[in-house]
Amino acid sequence: MVLKPEASHHEVAPGQNEINFEFADVVEACDNLQTFKMVVKTIARRHNLHATFMPKPIANINGSGMHTNCSLANEDGKNVFYDENDKLGLSLVARQWITGVLNHSQSFCAITNPTVNSYKRLVPGFEAPCYISWSEHNRSVMIRKPSSRGNQTRTEIRSVDPAANPYLAMSVILASGLDGIIKKSELIEPIDKNLFVLTDKEREDLGVKKLPDNLKEAIDLLSKDELMKSTLGEHIFNKFIEYKNREWIEFKTTVTEWELKKYFKLF
Repeated sequence: MVLKPEASHHEVAPGQNEINFEFADVVEACDNLQTFKMVVKTIARRHNLHATFMPKPIANINGSGMHTNCSLANEDGKNVFYDENDKLGLSLVARQWITGVLNHSQSFCAITNPTVNSYKRLVPGFEAPCYISWSEHNRSVMIRKPSSRGNQTRTEIRSVDPAANPYLAMSVILASGLDGIIKKSELIEPIDKNLFVLTDKEREDLGVKKLPDNLKEAIDLLSKDELMKSTLGEHIFNKFIEYKNREWIEFKTTVTEWELKKYFKLF
């Protein structure tokens, strides 16, 4: 399929696997992702199996993310995120990019995490990030700076999940990062503490905010962000919000198996 995987390995949860692809420009990367998902599902079906990209298919074990590695290059192909004189190897442009992504992360969460099920994954304790922050090695943050340097310098956005439409997701991430660069936003500093074990007050003192708790909250935050509207275009923006509000109402009015087990005999 002319895809170039760099690594493939078993992940933490049973039946969970990770595959990493060689970098590509943003549109080609989205095309490759859609091709990959189609091929995996097709091959699985041939063996009477089902391969799912659902964010949280099984309770109480790790969900599945779509970690999104991003870097920017100039016309000569040089990675503009790298600065050999910086202690983390990150340029000012890279730090502005990170700041832009974090500043809009609550707003674009409905795009990058677009289902009711997505928010069952974004909870503490299962490696998925739920706090808006960044660091080099800290895996409790939303954006991680992988150890690669030089032309491989990149940012890894860990909140995105594989239910997302990649073309929409990459559009809003790219727009957010560029917004931070263009506006020269006040930089958000990295946090190396394990955010999962801190109290709400301790996280608040560090200035760390949360990603939305559910799809409805995410939709409401998306609807207020003019950058998201201009990025997606008014038609897609409004239709997406309309569709997702219907999905939320459908979920809200459904009596789940959990509720029946919890309350049916109790009352």
